[in-house]
Amino acid sequence: MNVIKAKQCSSCGTNFGCGDTLEGTRCWCNDFPPIFVPTKAIDCLCPKCFKESCSDKIEEYVKTLTQETVLHNKVTSLPKSNNLIEGIDYYLENGNYVFKAFFHLKRGSCCSNGCRHCPYNLNPKKTN
Repeated sequence: MNVIKAKQCSSCGTNFGCGDTLEGTRCWCNDFPPIFVPTKAIDCLCPKCFKESCSDKIEEYVKTLTQETVLHNKVTSLPKSNNLIEGIDYYLENGNYVFKAFFHLKRGSCCSNGCRHCPYNLNPKKTN
């Protein structure tokens, strides 16, 4: 029997269940990119706050990239995952998937399709 740990979000105070169990089941948060450094100041975040915080950290990181650093960014060295996370890897617009910069960074190179959030095209050529 898997017993889910009861937690309270350290950001919004919402009660939620942590998926880590004594039997070794992994928490839902393990599906997200490992970009957080554990600290004693913050405990777990609920799924909503965790996704928002993760997305914010990714956007902050993307803003630091330059032409020199984008090709050798630390995202390509993260563990590979086949799971796409809405709000992290993509968002939906009029029923279409729009891939975010993090999705492109995980791939490691530009696909040359003119993607809206391509991080590799930091200085796009202006056309009239």
